[in-house]
Amino acid sequence: MSHKRLRLGLILNPVAGVGGPAGLKGSDGVDVVKLALARGVSSKVAARVTLCLEALLPVQQQIDIIAAPGPMGAMLCQQIGLSVTALEIPVATETSAADTRQAVLAMQLLDIDLLVFAGGDGTARDIFDVVQSDQVVLGIPCGVKMHSGVFANNPLAAGQIILQMIAGKLVTVMRAEVRDIDEAGFRQDIVRTQYYGELWVPEELRFVQQVKSGAKEDETLLVAEIAADVIEHMHPDTIYFVGSGSTTAEIMSQLDLPNTLLGVDVISDGVLLQADAHEAQLFNYTSQADCVIIITVIGGQGIILGRGNQQLSPRVVEAVGIENLSVIATKTKLQALQQSLLVDSGDPQLDAKLSGYIRITTGYEDTVLCAVRN
Repeated sequence: MSHKRLRLGLILNPVAGVGGPAGLKGSDGVDVVKLALARGVSSKVAARVTLCLEALLPVQQQIDIIAAPGPMGAMLCQQIGLSVTALEIPVATETSAADTRQAVLAMQLLDIDLLVFAGGDGTARDIFDVVQSDQVVLGIPCGVKMHSGVFANNPLAAGQIILQMIAGKLVTVMRAEVRDIDEAGFRQDIVRTQYYGELWVPEELRFVQQVKSGAKEDETLLVAEIAADVIEHMHPDTIYFVGSGSTTAEIMSQLDLPNTLLGVDVISDGVLLQADAHEAQLFNYTSQADCVIIITVIGGQGIILGRGNQQLSPRVVEAVGIENLSVIATKTKLQALQQSLLVDSGDPQLDAKLSGYIRITTGYEDTVLCAVRN
């Protein structure tokens, strides 16, 4: 680095992730954001980024923070007591990708060491479009779609990476992929991921998530056995929240029910109560009967909460009870992981409760114990 003090650039997408709890599969576009807000969803970006930035308070004399103005970074720094220099650039009331790109270009004129951004794959793409090829970046995961390898595992992990850089423990960087999904297709249960390029990120694999991988191996029989086991153990008068993914989709198939591949469906006694439910709808069901959440593991990343299933918010999980969280996955998928299972619910206290060992259904009357960490 060229400075005695770490020069950190900070850019927030203040509406990142609002489309997740609203069941909209993403947050790209002003109309989508307005619909999410109309459904009572509020942005969690500030709360998540605060978890990262608060770790910097004891060492703020060793860093210079240059942030995008207002809700895109500077305001939050001021609220938590971090000294910050705000970019003198105009920002629209309803921020857009153009504001993100403008902030990146302005920051690079100030010779920053690390560009930290909060958002999802869409924000990563916006940064990739204009960033200098040698700029080191780090994403704080706040979006719905986070398939790229440029994100920390969670906001606290992002803070740890920055602290280690300040201490001089992390100077090596690696190339990480930027990927994104077509949201229009995503809302129709069509997954079209696209590789856009690579960005430099700090090399600390314990804290940086891996690129999401798709399951290409034919495991039809194994998945069918998992679904059969889950169905056999379903109880009458219990409500089940069936999460996204092809593994959970097999449960719906065997019950002969329509399935939202990339959403959360609500079923009870073999009947579909709600297709593609959003967060508020799920929370309402928790007061009506005993509930069980059925989710699977994201291949390649090992994340079970906080990626693609933000409808299952901390209050929904707490209302259901962590003892009623059912995780299913094939042994092949679990064995392919290079790390423990991860949770990033948005609530550090809930993540801590979920950490430890969890029993995962891997076949008919076949379960394994896997470590979970936050």
